[in-house]
Amino acid sequence: MQKRKFWFKPLKWDKKLITLALESGFEAFYVEPKYIDTTKELAKIKVIAKDKKADLVIGKDVYEVMITSKQAEKQAIKHQGKKPVIIYNQDWTIIPLENLIAKTGNLIQHVHTAEQAKTAFETLEKGADGILLETQDPSQIKKMEQIMKEAKNEKIELLEAEIRSVENLTTGDRVVIDTASILKPGQGMLVGDSSKAMFLVYNENVKSPYCDPRPFRVNAGGAHAYIRMPKDKTKYVGEIKSGDQVLTVDQNGNTEVAIAGRVKIEKRPMAIVRGRIKNQTISLVLQNAETIRLTKKNGQPVSITKLKKGDKVLAYLEEVGAGRHFGIKIKETITEN
Repeated sequence: MQKRKFWFKPLKWDKKLITLALESGFEAFYVEPKYIDTTKELAKIKVIAKDKKADLVIGKDVYEVMITSKQAEKQAIKHQGKKPVIIYNQDWTIIPLENLIAKTGNLIQHVHTAEQAKTAFETLEKGADGILLETQDPSQIKKMEQIMKEAKNEKIELLEAEIRSVENLTTGDRVVIDTASILKPGQGMLVGDSSKAMFLVYNENVKSPYCDPRPFRVNAGGAHAYIRMPKDKTKYVGEIKSGDQVLTVDQNGNTEVAIAGRVKIEKRPMAIVRGRIKNQTISLVLQNAETIRLTKKNGQPVSITKLKKGDKVLAYLEEVGAGRHFGIKIKETITEN
């Protein structure tokens, strides 16, 4: 399913309301043509309007259909998902959306409340491809925050890996990812020497006698390692650069997207952590330091310098028969040692 769209339309233009919607996570703003320039002055905003100056022009880039009959449904279907279609209902009901979801995609359901938005996303399990929230009520905008967060973030199944050994290595290039987010306890990043099995590397929000906590940082491992990215993709850790979107994961498999604000690659003494998960070998080359930690099932960190054989930490295992080509999952047989 394509990424869901979250659009906002004020009943009447209001700077504070537009700003609140922007800060809450809405991605595009439907305004009257006379407010296009004023809206764009607030931030780098994508504007929808019935005017060629808009980023998304109604009738060209986006279509609108009021569902009042079977004929109107045909108008919504005719674009076959190639262009977004905003669906309006005279009396808000989910029945027209059910009919359309079964026949086409790229449907943006017009709603007035966060509850209606939630229902639109649950319709026929698949749900609408996006919503256009039209309201003047700030509380409805705020209620949308959690709905947007849940819709945008994937859930990852984590398993326990049993540690087999931790071995000292020589010097290597390790990569530190400093995000533009304050990471919470339990959050980290999935990193592994193979894309098939990755450890959950804990963030540096832990107090230590050696350095101050840096809760925005994950010391991810060697430059060669794979890191789990948003949209079920992977990347080499050494390829991450400032401005990239990276995936953070907590002990329950909940994910959030963060921005890489700075990436530091420095030569440091390294160690390799080896383990097993469902008869699959898992390993990761990390900086050999007390401040480098993996994650226990209860969300607590454990330093790699204190890991011993038999300890268990959280990890991610790729499905059997899956490989990666330029970070995208494919079905093929790949052996990595």
